[in-house]
Amino acid sequence: MRLTRIFVPGALVTGAEIVLPEQAGEHLTRVLRLPPGAPFTLFNGDGGEFSAALKASAGKRVLAQVLAHTAVERESPLAVTLLQGIARGERMDLIVQKATELGVTRIVPFLAERSVVKLDARQRVRKREHWQAIATSACEQCGRNRVPEIVEPTLLGDAIDALATDALRLLLAADGETALAQVTKQSTVPAIVLLIGPEGGLADNEQKFALMNGFSACRLGPRIMRTETAGIAALAALQALVGDLA
Repeated sequence: MRLTRIFVPGALVTGAEIVLPEQAGEHLTRVLRLPPGAPFTLFNGDGGEFSAALKASAGKRVLAQVLAHTAVERESPLAVTLLQGIARGERMDLIVQKATELGVTRIVPFLAERSVVKLDARQRVRKREHWQAIATSACEQCGRNRVPEIVEPTLLGDAIDALATDALRLLLAADGETALAQVTKQSTVPAIVLLIGPEGGLADNEQKFALMNGFSACRLGPRIMRTETAGIAALAALQALVGDLA
């Protein structure tokens, strides 16, 4: 039987009794209607997971007993940073959710010249918090015990300038001269940065800037994909080629 998984920020110690986050406690007691003593799983993003048992609840305050720790990991051996042009509404939510399920390590949402979405400073903070919550929920569902980092939205140039230097940099482009599979198989670098343009695509000067900064333009098949499809498809291909998708 697959147990419900709950993310709890902060330290978890075997034998401790903790108060669950309000939303998580409500989900266990009011949605799933689990009785006291019911088993479930806890994780905090530091690695591994804990078995747990539901304790008594008092209103919105739901207690849990932390039990044994299991040092299990379900992370891909391939560390992928996704530079994703921000898509509108639920499309971006979908990208974050599915990229997390596909093992992405880090997501850097960016604004480009042709971006349909415009965000001020306050909206950028709220969006990052929203997408981080989606990634956490996806980890609860898919079994990951380490939550990918969602970076606050930034401009494309700033995102590229902040990248580490020890990664294979791939720009997905319909007119890329080389197939994604070919470039990936030729590399021995265990980390990849995958750049996906926004709904309007990258401007010529943005693509040139990326190429000048070490990105290789790659194609993924003969068809042009929407931004919410391209990243997911490329991540799945990368995991199948050099990751952990059999």
